[in-house]
Amino acid sequence: MPAIEAVDIARTATELADHVREAGALALSMLKSPMKAWTKSGSSPVCEADVAVDTLLHERLANAGFGWLSEESVDDPARLAARYAWIVDPIDGTRAYLAGQPDWAISAALVENGRPIIACLYAPATNEFFTAVAGKGATRNGSVIAAASGDAVAGARIAGPKNVLERLSEHAPALVTMPRIRSLALRLARVAQGTLDVAIAGVDSHDWDLAAADLLVHEAGGALTSFAGDALIYNRPVPRHGMLVAAGRGRHAIMLELLRDGRLGS
Repeated sequence: MPAIEAVDIARTATELADHVREAGALALSMLKSPMKAWTKSGSSPVCEADVAVDTLLHERLANAGFGWLSEESVDDPARLAARYAWIVDPIDGTRAYLAGQPDWAISAALVENGRPIIACLYAPATNEFFTAVAGKGATRNGSVIAAASGDAVAGARIAGPKNVLERLSEHAPALVTMPRIRSLALRLARVAQGTLDVAIAGVDSHDWDLAAADLLVHEAGGALTSFAGDALIYNRPVPRHGMLVAAGRGRHAIMLELLRDGRLGS
């Protein structure tokens, strides 16, 4: 990749928001017509809308010298040499999308040297648009959001894989299990928003599921890490991660202790 100058953060964030809104409108419009859907590796569903949104965003965001990593694009290893890389999930929660349920989202982030610096997450079915810029905070529909404060586990609202929550409840029975949100990105955004206190991601989550939501959580005053407490690094050769936990910073520290005690993975 050729060397490039630092991006204009404010302009790039505005342009990204415009393109993600356009992508959301496209995805909504395609729900009105019959659509082909199929499965790929791991029985993961994909549909024509996934591909159409991916194509639109790739065309809009193409920038010489920027890497590109998307769930629905062939991986180009040239991204690994890029200072900046777009990380995109055209439709996170395709099962929900195809079922006519609202918990799906379009996720896009710009990563610099492995960490997200600009993020947009759009849930068109509920008309929720989340944005974040590194060092500038996070918003939902233009209003500042913040992760829930405090460190209490009793009564804390948590969502994640059923098997993990069942095992965790043996160590913290006072946790309040919430319905699972199919879009992992949107589940994490609920932590940033403060409507969930804790969110768990199961094994094999990918960069495209996480990058935008990661910045939202951190800019909202929370943390998203591995069970070992490590921050996530993006745009690596294998863009896959183990089990993760997101929460406000005080509660996140307590959850890490519980998760380690429960030996639920790393």
